[in-house]
Amino acid sequence: MLILITGAAGFIGSHLAERLCARGDEVVGFDNFDPFYGRAIKEANLAALRREARFSLVEGDIRDAAALERAFAPRRPDLVVHLAALAGVRPSLENPARYAEVNVTGTQRVVDAAAGHGVRRLVFASSSSVYGLDSQPPFKESDPCLKPVSPYASTKRAGELLLFVAHHLLALDVTCLRFFTVYGPRQRPDLAIHKFARLIAAGQPIELFGDGSSSRDYTFIDDIVDGVVAAIDAATGAAPDFRIYNLGGSHTTTLLQLVDLLGRALGKTPQVVWRPEQPGDMKRTLADITLSARALGYAPRVPMEAGIRHFTDWLKGA
Repeated sequence: MLILITGAAGFIGSHLAERLCARGDEVVGFDNFDPFYGRAIKEANLAALRREARFSLVEGDIRDAAALERAFAPRRPDLVVHLAALAGVRPSLENPARYAEVNVTGTQRVVDAAAGHGVRRLVFASSSSVYGLDSQPPFKESDPCLKPVSPYASTKRAGELLLFVAHHLLALDVTCLRFFTVYGPRQRPDLAIHKFARLIAAGQPIELFGDGSSSRDYTFIDDIVDGVVAAIDAATGAAPDFRIYNLGGSHTTTLLQLVDLLGRALGKTPQVVWRPEQPGDMKRTLADITLSARALGYAPRVPMEAGIRHFTDWLKGA
């Protein structure tokens, strides 16, 4: 297939592009190298792909229709995987308008470009953050998700809703994948595991918010890519459909357990500075993966301890 990936220079996008190229697909990557973190990090993510004949990159912003045209026009993709977004709960509290502009308006621009070029299938990276005050763990795709607790969460839920409209009005076949706290080599430097690991390795203190009992369903990058590829390969029926699936590790790790795992993997004793609980954070996340297991054959394989070792091994060599 010819697959267009928005956000291809990012953490998840670069891993997915490598997997698809390795199995023989052609990939057009699209990325604007947003300055949320340094361009050099994203260029390092692309290093192997730049040498891959099946990969090409178009630099541009998903809000820019002309830039999207450069990605879609040379050859019509068979499918779009839309990963590009402003991510992160806490940064969204500081600039909600920009998050809405990129994540909602940008997603609509991608839909418009796909529809304009006759692309009939789209896979969308949503988030476990859409589960808010009206959800109880384990989170199920059938939850209403009407009470998000951060601007980021609301933009991801809005993306799902506008994609349903595109399915309904334009006959776009849509699969929304709700990712649960993805980690592993190349993880964004602002995310907890990466930030904590760098500080612990350097013998510097880390800040923990709350009492350390909050827990997350952490999911290793290889398991997420398995799920995305399964969604790409899933047989579609005669009529277009709209689906939502959870992709998670289906196991929780508390904040204190995470710090302990990182300390042991790095051979260091973490120094902790306690801070008050932050607004916008959920106390606990946990994916019910019954639906994705049945429909996609999704089955996470990497336990937390092994995943943390993989990550710290990469960090030591980065």
